[in-house]
Amino acid sequence: MAAFGALTRALSHRDARIFFGASLTAWTGLWMHRIAVMWLAWELTRSAFWVGLVAFCDLAPAVVFSPIAGAVADRMNRVRLTMLAQATIGAQALGVAALTWAGEITILWLLAFEVVGGVAASFAQPARQALMPGLVPRADLPAAVAANSLTFNVARFLGPALAGPMIALGGVVPVILCNVLAYAAATATLPLLRPHPEHLRGHAPEASLLAETLEGFRYAASHPGIGPLLAFAGVSAILLRGVQEVLPPYVERLFGQGAEGLALLTAAIGVGALAGGLWVAARGRLGGVTRLAVVGVALQAAGIAGFVATGFFPLAVLCGALFGACATIHGISVQMLCQSAALTNMRGRTLALWGLITRACPALGALLLGLTGEWFGMRAPTWILALLAFLLAAWAVTRMRRWARHLEHPPT
Repeated sequence: MAAFGALTRALSHRDARIFFGASLTAWTGLWMHRIAVMWLAWELTRSAFWVGLVAFCDLAPAVVFSPIAGAVADRMNRVRLTMLAQATIGAQALGVAALTWAGEITILWLLAFEVVGGVAASFAQPARQALMPGLVPRADLPAAVAANSLTFNVARFLGPALAGPMIALGGVVPVILCNVLAYAAATATLPLLRPHPEHLRGHAPEASLLAETLEGFRYAASHPGIGPLLAFAGVSAILLRGVQEVLPPYVERLFGQGAEGLALLTAAIGVGALAGGLWVAARGRLGGVTRLAVVGVALQAAGIAGFVATGFFPLAVLCGALFGACATIHGISVQMLCQSAALTNMRGRTLALWGLITRACPALGALLLGLTGEWFGMRAPTWILALLAFLLAAWAVTRMRRWARHLEHPPT
């Protein structure tokens, strides 16, 4: 248990407990919503393409809005921005539930609502993440970043575990309403936070919003560690993370499973992610994290290849757990390095670019898998993407020491 001392210290702070409690509530509702919406799209269309397009509409708005959201998060009250964005996500879920209950939902309505949710999430992500350094001392920040990912992945286990039986018994509407209640509760707790003023707001506006947005791109691109790391993370997310966004076609076509099988597979990914996150949190240090970010991609590729190698569902569940663990190790590592290396007044914009990667790149991968899955089946395109991701990781191994010099030992 001594290995988890850093994580315990991070959670010993009052604001951190409030923050992560609200996050766990909201993200559990979010994962319930995702399972319900994926299954709803599959029931409406029986098409891998449309399921991929629903995921794309949820995640792709980050391409346009995440960089802008990062600039906004660096110039306004981050707690208020988070509250507004989360309230919008709850309202969007309420709209989906209402139309579905009335029998008026169509795939086009679902796409429109997911775009609204995607835009709101693009603003919530950088505002929330930029608050973390103001909630714990700097020495506890790596553990706090790990705790944030752990919270997300506990929710990724709980949400599907609750959603699967609920969908089987009562359909998708009760599941989506749980998301509405979760976001309402999480939003109501945010005014209780008392972050350090330096991190509550990045800086007073110094130029136009567009100019500050572009400055964020220039800062990340010119940084010898942040720029190449984010580029590597983005390409790997396109190649690998889309699988998670189009699970229903895999579950039904390759394994002959229904909604409960989808929930079991998603929960297994969450359990693996929780285990990987706990391991990173137990390390409690920044040294060697760049290597974890690179190796995590190679192991993700192995997990994805194993996932589609057979029609034996228990093996797929185990490979899903491996993929979840390695994806979380990679994600925590990238976020930890960006949090540590970025300047305080640029942190919101840097984390917005990370948010763009975590949302837009899986969306592109999901759309690619949806299209190719209709033509060639789900197995062959997935193998090809996993092979490309492994080659990408092999290339990154030759660069990671150079990246580490600028990310693990940033100037004060």
